[in-house]
Amino acid sequence: MSSLQALWRRIAEPSLVRRSTGSMLLVFLLIWAVLLGYVYMENRRYLSEAPSLQQFGDALLVALDETPDPAQARAAMAATQRWTAIRRTQDERLSGVVEYALRDRGGRLVFASAGWTAADAPTSAERYWRYDRSGAHWQLQILNPRRTTGAFLRYNAGSLVRYLLIAFPLVLLAVWLTVRASLRPLEQLARRIEQRAADDLDPVGVPARYRELRPLVQALDAMLQRLRGTVQRERAFVQDAAHEIRTPLAVINAQAHVLAQAQDAAERSQAEAQLNRAIARTSHLARQLLDLAALDRPGPGATRRIDVAQWLRAHLAGTAQAALREGRELSLDAPDSLPGEADPAALESIVQNLVDNAMRHGQGGTTIAVSLRADPGGLALEVRDDGPGIDRGQHALVFERFHRGADPRAGGAGLGLAIVRQAARRLGGSVVIVDGLHGRGVGFRVSLPQGGAALLASGPCP
Repeated sequence: MSSLQALWRRIAEPSLVRRSTGSMLLVFLLIWAVLLGYVYMENRRYLSEAPSLQQFGDALLVALDETPDPAQARAAMAATQRWTAIRRTQDERLSGVVEYALRDRGGRLVFASAGWTAADAPTSAERYWRYDRSGAHWQLQILNPRRTTGAFLRYNAGSLVRYLLIAFPLVLLAVWLTVRASLRPLEQLARRIEQRAADDLDPVGVPARYRELRPLVQALDAMLQRLRGTVQRERAFVQDAAHEIRTPLAVINAQAHVLAQAQDAAERSQAEAQLNRAIARTSHLARQLLDLAALDRPGPGATRRIDVAQWLRAHLAGTAQAALREGRELSLDAPDSLPGEADPAALESIVQNLVDNAMRHGQGGTTIAVSLRADPGGLALEVRDDGPGIDRGQHALVFERFHRGADPRAGGAGLGLAIVRQAARRLGGSVVIVDGLHGRGVGFRVSLPQGGAALLASGPCP
C-alpha cells in the first residue's frame, strides 16, 4: 500500500515534463479544430462554385456533341453512368448516386438514369448540385448529390487526426528533449547548493550559459552576498557588544569586591557610587542592544493612532526636568495637535536617543531645541543643540554602531545614533545631519513618510 501511495504521490506531483506534454496535447487539439474549421470553410467556398461538376459536365457534353446518333449517345451515357457509380463506391468521401438525363435539340428524352424522375423533383433540389447545359446536338443534365455537413466533418476529422497522431510523438519527443536539456542546469544548480556547507555563503559558481537562467543565478548570488554582509555585521556586532559589556561587568566585579573589603564608610561610599555607575551603564547598554535587536527584526512595527504632538510633549516632560537640574534648556516647538498613525516604540527610540545624545555630549548651559511639524510628505522631527558639535569628517561615521567619535567626554557605547537610523528606516524614513543652534552644535532631522507616520487631516485621537 505504501508503494502505491508513493507512486500516486509521484504521479500527482506537479511536473514540468508532464505539464509540457499536456500543453502540447491541448495545442494539437486546437490545431485539429482550427484545421477542421478551415477545411470546412474552404470546402463550402469550393462547392458554392462547383467547378469540378462544371468541368466534368462540359467535357462530357463536348464528347457527346461529336456524334449526332442517339443510339451512340445513349450508349455513351450508360457507360458514363456505370463508371461514375463504380468511382463513387471506391471513394469513401462520396455518397449517393449521380443521376443523368440527355435530350436532343427538340427536347425529346434520349437517356435518363433510373432515379432521374425522383431526383429531379422540386422538393429534392437542395440535395443535389445541378448541371444543365446545351451543346451542338444535345442538352445534358446532371444531378450530383451534395455531401452533408456531418459526413464531411466525420471524414475530415478522422483524416486530420491520423496526420496529427503521426506528428504528435515526433513533436512530443522534441519538446521532452528540450525540457530535459533546459532543466539540466537547474538540476546542477540544485545539486551544487545541496552539497554546500551550511555556513558557505560564497557565490554559487554555476556558469549560466542560458540567458533565461542568468537572472536566477544572479539573484542567488546577490542574496548570498546580502547574507554574507548580514552575518559579518552580526558577528562584528556580537564581538563589539561583548567587548562593550565586558568593561562595565569588570568594573562591577571589581567594585563589588572593593565594597565587600572596604574598611571605612568613605571607601564603601566611593565603591558604591562607582558600582552604581557601572550598573547604570550596563543597563543602558543592554537596553540599547535590545532596542537594536527589536528594530532589526523584519516587518513593520505595531502602529496605532495617536496625537504625535501630545505624545511628544508627554515624553519630553520628564527629560525637561532632568535638563533643568543639569543647567540645560530643553524646548519644544510643535503644533497643539498632530493626529496620525505611528509606531510609538520606534518614535520613542528616535526621540530618546537624539535628546540623550545632545545631553550626553553637551555642557552646562547648552540649549536643546526639539521641533515637530507636518510636511507634505509626512512628518519632520528635528533635534538641534548648541554644544560642541560633530566634526564634518565624522558625519559619515556617526550612524555606525559602536562609533563614539573623537570627543573624550563621550560616554555610552556609540549605539544611540545607530538606533535612530534603524528606527527611521523601520518607519520608512531617514535621518540626516543639519546645522545646530546659533552657528554651533549639531542637529538631526528625521523625515517620516506617510507610511511611517500617516498624518490625519482631522479628527480626535483616542
